[in-house]
Amino acid sequence: MKQSEIKELSVAELQEKLAGFKKNYTDLKMAHAISPLENPLQLKAIRKTVARIATELTGRAAQ
Repeated sequence: MKQSEIKELSVAELQEKLAGFKKNYTDLKMAHAISPLENPLQLKAIRKTVARIATELTGRAAQ
């Protein structure tokens, strides 16, 4: 997800997306530990998306 897409979502939607991306990340990480992924850069992209969403939630909570 791009930062511009994240800014348009509500807090509830961000929390829902965050939970989904975290679950997806752990699933991919476990699958990668068992057998290598075709594209291991997926892990990096999802981890960065989780960080973007968490940062946006923290920023909104501070306001």
